[in-house]
Amino acid sequence: MESKLVIIRGNSRSGKTTIAKRLQNYFGHGTLLVSQDVVRREMLNVHDRDGNLSIDLIRQIAEYGKGKCEYVIVEGILYKAWYGEMLTNLIRFFEGNAHVFYYDLTYEETLKRHNSSPKKTEFGEEALRKWWREKDYLGVPGETFLTNDMSEDDIFTFIIKQLQK
Repeated sequence: MESKLVIIRGNSRSGKTTIAKRLQNYFGHGTLLVSQDVVRREMLNVHDRDGNLSIDLIRQIAEYGKGKCEYVIVEGILYKAWYGEMLTNLIRFFEGNAHVFYYDLTYEETLKRHNSSPKKTEFGEEALRKWWREKDYLGVPGETFLTNDMSEDDIFTFIIKQLQK
């Protein structure tokens, strides 16, 4: 089986997890979703910092899916400084079958999405500002940017079309 790697990155509350889950539901059984928050917070209970244990485990889980799952979706904030090398290696591992999407939103749009989220009480604006990184691009060929003017449905449809090329 030929597997496609789908990487969805961006700042907190941009919509990454929502889209990743929609894609998993759309593609159905056997679609592997590797969520940074699940691996880091729930499986390992580690802080997000350079060299944390989740970096290697995310890679291992995603690599496991190659040849077994048609789609392997890796999603999270995934700061380039900490996760970039691992993600670049994953892209190479999938031998040209990788699609990289980055939520390139303004801080104002990120804050708007945070304030409209049912989970907005989990953390406040101060934490959001501290975590926010402007234009944290991976810088790999074909990296695609998702922007303020795209709705959730626009993004979902756009990604589906990209994956079906």
